[in-house]
This record gives sequence, C-alpha cells and structure tokens, in this order.
Amino acid sequence: MRWELKNRALERGITTSAALRRILADHGLAVSTGKMSGLWSGTPLTIRLQDLEVICTALVCQPSDLLVPQRHPAPYTTPAGSCPPDTADEVAAGRQPGRAEVAARGQLSHEPTTATAGHRQTAPADRRLTGRLVPPL
Repeated sequence: MRWELKNRALERGITTSAALRRILADHGLAVSTGKMSGLWSGTPLTIRLQDLEVICTALVCQPSDLLVPQRHPAPYTTPAGSCPPDTADEVAAGRQPGRAEVAARGQLSHEPTTATAGHRQTAPADRRLTGRLVPPL
C-alpha cells in the first residue's frame, strides 16, 4: 500500500504538516508533533480506523484515496538447486507445487528427522517427544 496523505492534503491547499495538524484538531483528533511528522512524511505502520475516519472527513476524501494499492511484488521463487528436481522444474515454469503435491511425492513429512551421514532418517518413536509443553490435567 502507498500512503498518499501528503498528496491529498496538497490537493486541498494544505501545504504543511502543522496546518493539517490544526485542521485535524478542529475535527477532534489531537495528533502529536512526532506522529504528525510520521504521517506526513512516511507510511505509518499502523493507523486506527477512528483516526483514518477523521482524516478522511477533514480532507473530504475516502480511505481508498489515502491508501492506494500498489502492484503486487513477484511471487517468491526458490533459488535453483535448493529443491528436488521435479519441484525445480515447476518453480522454473513459474508454478509453486501445493502442499498436497509435495506430500504425495513424499517430500513432506510430519515425522521428526535426524541427519546421519547426509541421509534423512525418521527418529525412533520413543525420542519423538522429549518434553511436555502442557502439564497433564
């Protein structure tokens, strides 16, 4: 998402964060100088819906005018050579295999494993749970 507060304010003739801060205070939203600076110059990590509503009322706009979606980034792809050959072909073709497909090929296991001499082995049943997370009732 791209935060467009400064652009919407400039469209309304509000040229400084201090001026916007005074307008928001007139609408019942007291914003500290530090928070206003962050709202004005950057993208806030969080914003309360009540605050967003007051900002939209003060600027006579909609939330979609302030929060503009950006093009989605490219999906994550696994680096070459870090997955099994049949999966690597699918990744190269731009398709990630689903969890069920990986499980069907035997590449996904819920069993604890131990590595010995580069081989994957299932841990013995008596060593699977070494401690309890929840005490017995």
